[in-house]
Amino acid sequence: MSRRLSSQLQRKFPEDLYCEKHLEPVQLFCVDDQILLCGQCFHSQEHENHLVCGVQEAAGVYRKLFQEILNTLKEKLEVAKSILADEQERMVMIQGEEQDFKEMIESEYRIRFRLMVEEMNFRSLQDCVFNPKLREDHLNQVLAFATELKGQSQETLQRLNDLGKENMNKLKESEGRLSGHICSLQKMTVELEKKCGKYTLMVLQNAGSSLKRSESLLLQCLEQAQITDLSLCQVTGMSRMLKVLQRAVTLDPKTANPCLVLSEDLRSMHLRNVQQDLPRSPGRFVFSATVLGVESFTSGRHYWEVDVEKATKWQLGVSEDSASRHGDLPTALGNKVLLMGSLMGTNYTFWAFPPLKRVSLRGEQMHKVGVFLDCESGQISFYDVANRSLIYNFSSLTFQGALRPIFSLCIPSGVTNSDSLSICLPPVSSCDVTISPQSSLV
Repeated sequence: MSRRLSSQLQRKFPEDLYCEKHLEPVQLFCVDDQILLCGQCFHSQEHENHLVCGVQEAAGVYRKLFQEILNTLKEKLEVAKSILADEQERMVMIQGEEQDFKEMIESEYRIRFRLMVEEMNFRSLQDCVFNPKLREDHLNQVLAFATELKGQSQETLQRLNDLGKENMNKLKESEGRLSGHICSLQKMTVELEKKCGKYTLMVLQNAGSSLKRSESLLLQCLEQAQITDLSLCQVTGMSRMLKVLQRAVTLDPKTANPCLVLSEDLRSMHLRNVQQDLPRSPGRFVFSATVLGVESFTSGRHYWEVDVEKATKWQLGVSEDSASRHGDLPTALGNKVLLMGSLMGTNYTFWAFPPLKRVSLRGEQMHKVGVFLDCESGQISFYDVANRSLIYNFSSLTFQGALRPIFSLCIPSGVTNSDSLSICLPPVSSCDVTISPQSSLV
């Protein structure tokens, strides 16, 4: 029978720990089975050819091993607590996001209804004045359109509600899973701390079980719940009245940052790495590649489209035309309403301001963005023109003065950047539109 036994075999120890099988003091440790042995256990066939050493030598090795595992467990415990806090924060955030999207959806359908009613009234005003039958038909048409829009709105809101519940359930499951894992980590760290502080034999008692359970905890993957972006509940379709409202916006060269080169017709802009030598102007943007539109709006409804296909980072929106603004003063940041687009690889991320927040993620190239402004109702909407869907809107805004379109690109930082934006011309015959509830959204 082969035996591998260290020189500590003959040492005596003060601990009163006995073998449960033979009722003899344990003085050895089987490394293969990770259990304590008495003399009879050592000579049994069960431990033949096993690596056996004295308990003091084994205790030193395992105390060091347990301390290393303990340190790793504590690190993972902090990570788990951090992820749990993030999940709980996300639970609060998605509730707020769901409410924001709900208000956005309701606001969008309200403005669509108003636009279409106005268009219908405009088309049939003269005919309906003296013709009761036409007036009744017109009213029925409006009611049919209202019913259609209400159904679309309720369907979109239901999708949003279902998605919100699905996300919340995933986060709650993640919260429960992380809480249980944290509890297990805490119990394990307490157990190993006691082991590392105990005398020799207690370090080795149930060492195999402690190692196995510790390794199992360390191998468990910590990750956040994968939830679905609420922006997937897209409001599809665009009012055909927007084409009627489309404006021929032009760029104001007196406000253009020196890094921007404007076209002769003042409808497009592109970046250059070297600033131009431009005359000083009190309204010129200095610290951002921004330019305002010439047009100024104080009332009514207005719409314009911008080609963003050749830009990787851009900002569109409106800015209050303040006579006190000289360049990019910090006080001017609050008087802008912006949609920001950023292309990373094949994914488009949209941010809204104010306040600054991510509002949408899409895995496709953007071509044209439509901007709709309703001065009276305080609403600004941004549309994906190619997909005919709403990206984001702001409602119930309060404007203090005239509003001007604003366009911005990202100033290059030492690398060549040829980003450009172009303002689209309105259709030649924007008023030639056929009215019906079915064709009201395209």
